[in-house]
Amino acid sequence: MPLYIKDDSTAELVTLLAKQRGLSKQAAVKLAVRAELDRGQEAIPLRDRFAALRAMHPLPPATGEKADKAFFDELSGDL
Repeated sequence: MPLYIKDDSTAELVTLLAKQRGLSKQAAVKLAVRAELDRGQEAIPLRDRFAALRAMHPLPPATGEKADKAFFDELSGDL
């Protein structure tokens, strides 16, 4: 789907970015939009991002095993 930039100052900014980075205008627009989206993602508090991650990937249920040095030594074969 085509994207038409009708604003001259915006087109000039895209041209400047493309020249500075050695990119096509299309790649410059894509780079700028991706950077802005990433920046917006970083604005979401880390606590909220972790909560969303934990909701998508919950921890397995507890096994009741005691995870101490002896437990890890047994797993690795260091008895």
